[in-house]
Amino acid sequence: MARPSGGSTEARRALSSSVGRGFSGATTSRPSPERFLALFRELAAQGFEGVVSVHLSAELSGTFEAACLAAAEAPIPVEVVDSRSIAMGLGFPVLAAARVAIAGEPLEAVAEAARRTAAATRTFFYVDTLEHLRRSGRIGTAASLVGSALMIKPLLHITDGRILPLEKVRTSARAIARLEDLAVQAAGSGPVDIAIQHLAAPDKAQALATTLPTRIPALTDLRTVEVGPVIGIHVGPGMLGLTITPASRR
Repeated sequence: MARPSGGSTEARRALSSSVGRGFSGATTSRPSPERFLALFRELAAQGFEGVVSVHLSAELSGTFEAACLAAAEAPIPVEVVDSRSIAMGLGFPVLAAARVAIAGEPLEAVAEAARRTAAATRTFFYVDTLEHLRRSGRIGTAASLVGSALMIKPLLHITDGRILPLEKVRTSARAIARLEDLAVQAAGSGPVDIAIQHLAAPDKAQALATTLPTRIPALTDLRTVEVGPVIGIHVGPGMLGLTITPASRR
């Protein structure tokens, strides 16, 4: 089942503005522990008995640390989960946790569902340039040089919570083909859910959406999403990625 791209009008407006500026003036900042604590207290006041708080990789942001600090002072139990990823590498664990919560399972089981899904999820992507990742400190200067010569398109993956170079290809067409190959390898023979993610590259995303079901017969759910401004300023326009996770029990 394929799902179309989503995204709010506000997010698209911010992306368009940032793309027009080349992302040169955009920055991101983690939420404060006080903001998390205020939310946890509000949820407690509404009658919630516990919270599972799932976040992007602690290797890439201080958000996880801020949530942990707030959890220690929260009036209700809070399980903080490091997804060790970003975008739908975070989204799939959240969806898994939500399904377990809806089924009425205890807090620990909900958190474990998120952690288990995160551990089994793989993310691959390519960017037109590594300059945005270098400027934001999400990839080292030495690693960023991998794509500096001969217009090489760097393929990257998220491993151990960090963004690391994986391969080098010379054209965007080859990058798309390699993303397909990597998805097939990561999918194996079991049923999988896949998210295609892009920034200002709908045609490339659609090309993947068309071919992946023919190469992965056990594909259970396929969704295409455009990343929001927070991720967008770190990867730049033209980014295309795939996140693969074992299919959930529905």
